[in-house]
Amino acid sequence: MSKGIFVTGTGTDIGKTYVTALIVKKLHEAGIDTAYFKAAVSGNDRDESGRLIPGDAAFVKRISGIPQPLDTMCPYIYEMAVSPHLAAKLEGHPVELETVKAGYDKLSGEHEYVICEGSGGIVCPIRYDDKVIMLEDIVKALGLPALVIADAGLGTINSAVLTCEYMKARNIEVRGIILNNFHKGDVMEEDNKAMCEKLTDLPVIACVAENDRDIALSAEELRIICD
Repeated sequence: MSKGIFVTGTGTDIGKTYVTALIVKKLHEAGIDTAYFKAAVSGNDRDESGRLIPGDAAFVKRISGIPQPLDTMCPYIYEMAVSPHLAAKLEGHPVELETVKAGYDKLSGEHEYVICEGSGGIVCPIRYDDKVIMLEDIVKALGLPALVIADAGLGTINSAVLTCEYMKARNIEVRGIILNNFHKGDVMEEDNKAMCEKLTDLPVIACVAENDRDIALSAEELRIICD
C-alpha cells in the first residue's frame, strides 16, 4: 500500500499545482516511484479530438517527468473554470466518493507514494446536490495527512491560520506549511513565515520563489513527511 500526502491551500491560484509538481519531481528524480492524483479538476481545455485534458495533471507530468499515464491522474474533469460542484451541475458527471477512492487505491497498489492535490482551498464543495461531498471528505476518505500551500505575501497570516485551524478542528493532520512566491530577505515575508509558525504551531517546511525549479527539501525529508 502506498504512502503519500494531500496538498491543499489557503485558496485557489496560490500555487498548489506548481508546488505539487516540485514535490513529485524531487521524489521522482531520487528514483522513488511516485504518482500524482487529483479527484476533480475544472477549467480544462479540449485537445484536437475534443477530449478534455486535465491541465493540472498535464502540468505536473511535464514538470516532474513521471511516466504515469495522464488518464490515471484525475477521475473527474470539467471544462468550466468554476468550483467542481457547480461544474458538475452544469456539465453532468458529478463526483462519486467511491470512484475517487477506487482511483486512488489503484495507484496506491502500483506506486510507493501518491501525492494528491486538492481543488481550491480546503472549504471547497466537490458535490452539492442530493449528495454533499466537501474536499475534507476526500482527504478523510483517502486517509492522508496534509500540507498547506500559502502565498508568502500580505494577508497570508490570516488565511494560513484560518485554514490550519479549520483542518485541525476537523481532525485532519497538517504536517506543515509551504510558502509560495517567497522573496528571501523581504522583511514582511520573513515575518509572515515566523508568524505563521507561531500562530499555527506548525513548521513552514519550505519556501518556494517564483520560477523555482527545485524545492528546498531533500527526497528523504519528503519521505518522512509522506510516511
